[in-house]
Amino acid sequence: MKSIFVRCVVAVMLAAAAWLSLQGAPVSRARDAATGTLQIDVAERNPWTHLRVNDDGGDFRFAVVTDRTGGRRPGVFAKAVEKLNLLQPAFVMSVGDLIEGYSEDPGRWAMEWSEFESLVTRLQMPFFFCPGNHDISNLPMSREWQRKFGRSYYSFVYRDCLFLVLNTEDPPEKGKPYQFSPRQRQWAVETLQRHADVRWTFVFLHKPTWTYPDVDHAALGWAVIENALADRPYTVFAGHKHVYAKFLRRGREYYMLATTGGASPLTGVPDGRFDHFVWVTMRGERPQIANVFLDGIADSDIRTLPDPSGGAKRPR
Repeated sequence: MKSIFVRCVVAVMLAAAAWLSLQGAPVSRARDAATGTLQIDVAERNPWTHLRVNDDGGDFRFAVVTDRTGGRRPGVFAKAVEKLNLLQPAFVMSVGDLIEGYSEDPGRWAMEWSEFESLVTRLQMPFFFCPGNHDISNLPMSREWQRKFGRSYYSFVYRDCLFLVLNTEDPPEKGKPYQFSPRQRQWAVETLQRHADVRWTFVFLHKPTWTYPDVDHAALGWAVIENALADRPYTVFAGHKHVYAKFLRRGREYYMLATTGGASPLTGVPDGRFDHFVWVTMRGERPQIANVFLDGIADSDIRTLPDPSGGAKRPR
């Protein structure tokens, strides 16, 4: 008798749930398991695909800007700053060539660095500097970098990902395509060993070292750093040549970026010559990488019309 009564109660409850569903009333409330922030009334039939929100607690997004100088085109980098503030990455990385440089005139350096810093201080998120050959083109400029910024190579960890920023002009020397000092090599290897178990490693350097086929990579210091990367998942970003290309090397992705205002004929995607920044989404165990063209982003004021009733007011 008791089991019959229980079955009757369950049948009544199911019938009530079905009736409520037909009326558009909720039968339960779901909370997103990943973030705990999505709350929504769930019925038997619902106007969505699923509730697995694409925002895991470990996800994050950052941007990478590339060469601004080496034939700077005024206004382009400033435009990129505006677009980055619209998209709101967690932070912005660079791959060098931030000022024109190639001078031993301290007054000129001061003016160029002041101009550049006035741009990046407009960013609403951190900006991480990386030196390029235009920024450290001689020993006096290298000392000026050290005076202003301290380290020319460094690392940090964010959400279990290692960010390794290298200096390909260490020290700057004519006739060498790039150079890593013995001290920097040792530091890079020790840093990688110390963070052996991170979920991903991102490497940022100005010159795409792997694109110089006829040099002694061991003598110049790249071989030891690249070998130290071998047993981990990683991605490399560089600039310098103002031409975009993706390379598959050692089972990893190496990117040579185009420009964010540096000299370019802007002949388009087939030639790899365009203004852009890179948008990296670290999702789960690996990053997803997209190129963002500067002319493809606009703020919400792109087309604004007056209220037809005549009562337009700006939101507070």
